[in-house]
Amino acid sequence: MAQERLRYDRMIDEALRGVVRSALIDVAKRSLPGNHHFYITFRTDHPDVQIADWLHQQYPEAMTIVLQYQFWGLEVEENSFAVTLSFNNQQERLFVPFAAITAFHDPAVNFGLEFQTRREGEEETKPPKASVPAKLPEKAESQDKGAEGGKNEKVVALDAFRKK
Repeated sequence: MAQERLRYDRMIDEALRGVVRSALIDVAKRSLPGNHHFYITFRTDHPDVQIADWLHQQYPEAMTIVLQYQFWGLEVEENSFAVTLSFNNQQERLFVPFAAITAFHDPAVNFGLEFQTRREGEEETKPPKASVPAKLPEKAESQDKGAEGGKNEKVVALDAFRKK
């Protein structure tokens, strides 16, 4: 019984989601510094995610958003964030609970986190496959090509801490 009460894997997961929250709070207050930009992948099928119907139809399981040049009104709460992004020159407001996030990456410093997600009464699941919904600015594409190779990336996978 004591083993199940102290779920260190979930405590670590929550703490690392706090890293994402802290980064977003800083950006909301002071904007992105230097070449920093974020790729945030989240489950669109999470019950508390709020996105436009047409986006949900296009990305029924997961999507990756980019916070770099064109984002507005970033608001960060204790358990969620909201942001307005441009999709094909159409602005849309997104509301994303931190519990829905499956990955966070800042290519400027080769930093990334991956998260397991679960629904009520469900065991942790592998993050679903996601794609970038909008074409990245050319500058972002050229900067990120080196990061895709996986060299010297600092991605923390929580699988080692999870109960098997």
